[in-house]
Amino acid sequence: METAARSRAWRAILVLCGLILFGSAADLRAGTLLSPGAGILVRKSAEPFGVFAFAISAGSLQQKWLALKDKLDGDMVQLALCDGDRDNCASPAALKLLAIVDQARVRDGRARLGETNRAINLAIRAADDGIDDVWSSPLATFARGAGDCEDYAIAKLAALRLAGVAAADLRILVVRDVRAGEEHAVVAARLDGHWLMLDNRRMAMVEDDDAARSYQPLFALHQSAVLKYVDEPVQVSMMAAATR
Repeated sequence: METAARSRAWRAILVLCGLILFGSAADLRAGTLLSPGAGILVRKSAEPFGVFAFAISAGSLQQKWLALKDKLDGDMVQLALCDGDRDNCASPAALKLLAIVDQARVRDGRARLGETNRAINLAIRAADDGIDDVWSSPLATFARGAGDCEDYAIAKLAALRLAGVAAADLRILVVRDVRAGEEHAVVAARLDGHWLMLDNRRMAMVEDDDAARSYQPLFALHQSAVLKYVDEPVQVSMMAAATR
């Protein structure tokens, strides 16, 4: 009996160690280990929706994101130059985007995020890329005056960066709209420890917990990394493991 009990205890410890090692190796931003009830271990990710996500190193989405990032970096340089010398800026698209950034800069916190979301939603006409699904840079989108969901999200990401929001507090999320039965893209911005969704389908921002009612997270795009969400947070009952 004592040997069996000791075996069960060791098995429970190994389960715990395995979860900790798995989380630290796979997640770019370490999540937290929380214990909401007796004997229940829950790993809650620091990423939007609180669901565990791990970095992927290959795939069409990663290639598309890295290709876009090169264009985005170029746009950010041009926007910074125009920002410093508006009179000699030769890009009407840059000046239009910078006008939105100016309005965001005079606001703080949630108001800054909300102003950016509202203004870009109004500045861009919704247009479907069709089967090509082109991801446009912010200046290309503003020059065209139209784009689909990811084009809105990319433009918001650039505007928020220029308005002073830290890159570490921003994500582009690819989600599945379970009600519409289609994939969608939004920006997630972290404010005071909470993630807010900036969505071209609504003017009002909602927190990730509320968005989870209709959006299933698939991928998070963060600087040069692409994170893939698992289906649900990892949960293990230590009491159950110990009594098997």
